[in-house]
Amino acid sequence: MTTRRIDAPERRARLAARHRLVPSRRTDDVTAIADDLVALHSSDPVTVYLSVLARMANPTLAAVEKALYDDRTLIRHHAMRRTLWVGGHETVRLAHAAATVDLHRVQYRMLATALSGAGVADPDEWIAAGRTTVLDALADAPTTARDLGKRLPELALPLMIGTGRQATPMAAHTRLLLVLGFAGDVVRARPTGTWINGQYRWAAAEGWVPGGIDVGLDKRDAAAGLARLWLRSFGPGTRADLQWWAGWTATTTTRALGDVGAAEVELDDAVGFVLPDDLGPIDAAEPWVALLPGLDPTTMGWKQRSWYLDPEVAAAVFDRNGNGGPTVWVDGRIVGSWVQRRDGTIAVRLLTDVGAERRDEIDRAATGLQELLGDVRFSVRFPAPVQATLL
Repeated sequence: MTTRRIDAPERRARLAARHRLVPSRRTDDVTAIADDLVALHSSDPVTVYLSVLARMANPTLAAVEKALYDDRTLIRHHAMRRTLWVGGHETVRLAHAAATVDLHRVQYRMLATALSGAGVADPDEWIAAGRTTVLDALADAPTTARDLGKRLPELALPLMIGTGRQATPMAAHTRLLLVLGFAGDVVRARPTGTWINGQYRWAAAEGWVPGGIDVGLDKRDAAAGLARLWLRSFGPGTRADLQWWAGWTATTTTRALGDVGAAEVELDDAVGFVLPDDLGPIDAAEPWVALLPGLDPTTMGWKQRSWYLDPEVAAAVFDRNGNGGPTVWVDGRIVGSWVQRRDGTIAVRLLTDVGAERRDEIDRAATGLQELLGDVRFSVRFPAPVQATLL
């Protein structure tokens, strides 16, 4: 039985405040920004920085880097939907138990199968010994996979990961690092280049995250904890939204909603859920605009997006695999896309009429982002289809 109705305008107001997109909610606390979004997408390293900058009161690249690599309050870890995320320690621990542990089993089996195919008589023993060797090697300082292979040539035997046309050649130590990452034994540390680089050094998790990542949380309890975080940040959402976001089965999703006592609410076209203490009305959001990067957590937070994304706009900003490119937002709706050109200019394409006043705000936001990036040039790993018209 539903308790009350939450329409699209109220959902957009919740999004604006809870995702720190209205000016009054912006902050310079990088970890708080990540926590308020549950975690940040990190498949493209640019996303992490630009997602944070869009929500800072006084945006600086140095503040993001400090949280990631000096204070180490945020860490990278594969979790929901086999996506690479950046999150706070407690969030990552919940995500690890609720999602990554199952992913690790699959990755472990793939490595063991490849080792067997390469002639290793006991893959389990090889992986166990390799884990010890790698962690010993990382005790001194973070290092790259390439340097680790040179240092430990006995672990660098060639493998074929997968079968048939999907088989990929890879050195065993590189794949072992990936598996140890899924296990929570190692983490991605500072990149080898600048902040736009996706090649990372590896570090032992215990030296990077006090107490480690895998702290033995019960999977069901962790799933409830993760669902609670998602509902606090993204609620109301549908059962399908949470299932898609978390990469869970329908059974796990339903059980997690029950375990947190999620309350049903009536949405415009579905039944949604919020936390039981989150049924009260909220104030209307102040006007706002934002330029968000590809795979921003707000863009990718729900599977059912009609309340903030018109179908014709969706086709222009999402690729055929469901990856959202850079987006322009006005008052809780995606209205266009943007791109950084080779000369550093931020070019915007609006797909919805927002009026001259809002267009001026968007132009000012684009100029501000352009000045903030300075000489940095980057390409988007998952561009919006419409971006080709802007380059």
